[in-house]
Amino acid sequence: MDSSGGKPSTAQIVLLATSSALTALLYSIYKKKAGHVTRLKEAQKISLDQDLKSILAEAPGKCIPYAVIEGVVRSVKETLNSQFVDNCKGVIERLTLKEKKMVWNRTTHLWNDCEKVIHQRTNTVPFDLASHDDSVTTTVRVVRPLDAAELDLETTYEKFHPTVQSLSNVIGHFISGERPQGIRETEEMLRLGASMTGVGELVLDSNLVRLQPPKQGLRYFLSRLDYETLLGKQEGSLRLWKALTLLVGLAACATLLYMLWRHYIWRKERRKERSVLEEFKEQQKRRVRELNLDEAAISPSACTICLSREKSCVFLECGHVCSCDQCYRTLPKPKKCPICRASIDRIVPLYNS
Repeated sequence: MDSSGGKPSTAQIVLLATSSALTALLYSIYKKKAGHVTRLKEAQKISLDQDLKSILAEAPGKCIPYAVIEGVVRSVKETLNSQFVDNCKGVIERLTLKEKKMVWNRTTHLWNDCEKVIHQRTNTVPFDLASHDDSVTTTVRVVRPLDAAELDLETTYEKFHPTVQSLSNVIGHFISGERPQGIRETEEMLRLGASMTGVGELVLDSNLVRLQPPKQGLRYFLSRLDYETLLGKQEGSLRLWKALTLLVGLAACATLLYMLWRHYIWRKERRKERSVLEEFKEQQKRRVRELNLDEAAISPSACTICLSREKSCVFLECGHVCSCDQCYRTLPKPKKCPICRASIDRIVPLYNS
């Protein structure tokens, strides 16, 4: 805080503006996620049984805008085979290559871990969700599964291929600030027979029931978790965003309160200074009357205590010039400035030319 003007410093203004903007951003994310969780709670749970088609046929537009359905993954025609695991079949396969390296941070002077996706390919084939009861023939066709907000796949293969290091490479890495460690190869699949919870729009199209991405900004879920666990996971994420929002918001409030408190202290000190200065002027006037002196005849550079000798010293740290050296020496201990009552740490002689 600038003691001369009571204004906040640039650093305080930047901190307040940044924390306020970050609070607003986090709050908007929190509100959006809270809306998704609320809608997920309100989603209609539908049983995958023989009555499913009749329920949809009676629904407006043969559609349930946001429904939860649980079933087992079944292939429609063809399946995908794992490239690394024998007898592992599925309907979605995602192959990922990630480069792992250490990057030198010039600010902290530390090596930081960094992973970068250098290649990713996803293969899909049409699939259905079927009932856990084999006697139920009704199935639900899953449409556009890659559009799901959370597509929960099982890791079927993972291997790390370390980079072979040589002396010339090590020297080059230190010069460039990047030290490759290796390539991580991963295969993820949605396997046949896996239990899956789908949350989206259920539509009856002719004799085919489809689960597809919902409208109105609702989230599309395809998860191997059951509905209650999926909901608990989303609520846990929501609590985290709420905590972050509150934490940053408290930081913004604390910064604002600190700035207001510092401004209050500054104004209080200024009022005290004015009060002390007015009291000093009154004492000086009484001193002039006691000595029967003409106030107009007193030199502006005269000592404010004896009113006869010239001012000859500067009081530090307050900076007032109001006394001669002899009057300063006669001040009682602890010595204080007669104008502002601040403690006198030291004096600097004043030489008038």
